[in-house]
Amino acid sequence: MNHKFRGLALHTWTVDTTPLDGAIAAAKAAGFDAVELRWVDFKRCEERGLSNAAALDLVRAGGLPVSAMGVEYGWIFSSGAERERLFGNFKQACENAVALGCDMMMSAIGPGEAPAEEAVANIRRAGEIAAAHGRKLTLEYQFQHPVVRTLDILRDLIARAAQGAGQKNVGLLLDAYHLQRGGRPGRGFEDVPGSEIYYVQFSDVPDAPPPSLPPVDRLPPGKGVVRWNDLLQLLAAKNYEGYLSYEAPNPAHWARPAVETATEGAAAARRALAEAFRR
Repeated sequence: MNHKFRGLALHTWTVDTTPLDGAIAAAKAAGFDAVELRWVDFKRCEERGLSNAAALDLVRAGGLPVSAMGVEYGWIFSSGAERERLFGNFKQACENAVALGCDMMMSAIGPGEAPAEEAVANIRRAGEIAAAHGRKLTLEYQFQHPVVRTLDILRDLIARAAQGAGQKNVGLLLDAYHLQRGGRPGRGFEDVPGSEIYYVQFSDVPDAPPPSLPPVDRLPPGKGVVRWNDLLQLLAAKNYEGYLSYEAPNPAHWARPAVETATEGAAAARRALAEAFRR
């Protein structure tokens, strides 16, 4: 079996204590094919005195494609003035994605709770904003979230949001960490059609309870309990052709030079891929 994955991306949370230009440089030096950006990366550039245009130039100068553009979280369960603020920022993130040639918007569920009908309406609206910019939107569940804590719940919300929508451009983000912690390890997403999988993040999971919310105990592949052969081979069998984004926040990673953390992660990921698809 072979695979058609688009390449490896470095999620900037993995090197969170490093400024954006340094994070991109580390990703490139480590051999990553792309970088995944967050809303907070642009906010931190603003705090450094950079305009949005200057931040975009900084990313372009880094020389790597952007695999996904993160938005500010919390919009799914938002309402009123806060919802309008968050969707305004969502639109800005879409504009940044267009400027950088990135076709995928990314959002975690974020904080808050609300009736499912409100979440469905917000997901539909977010999909419409992304579509108006020619982008797709990928959503990630969080195994510790009070509402959207399982893959099935997220799939249901997305399916309901798609009903009556002009087009379907909202899909699943599968994260090896949340799959493992959420009771769907290895081939545990076998029931999910490949057409619903828009994006994949990965890190290994220690054989211990999660220490915090959000969990920052994530490891390079091969240092935990994730069954990489099963997971990667199933993704290939489902014809997933997107990026694999290394999202491994961990204080131990943040304490080291970013290039060391990035190099370790890229090498571990390539070993896992070689093992899964060796002839």
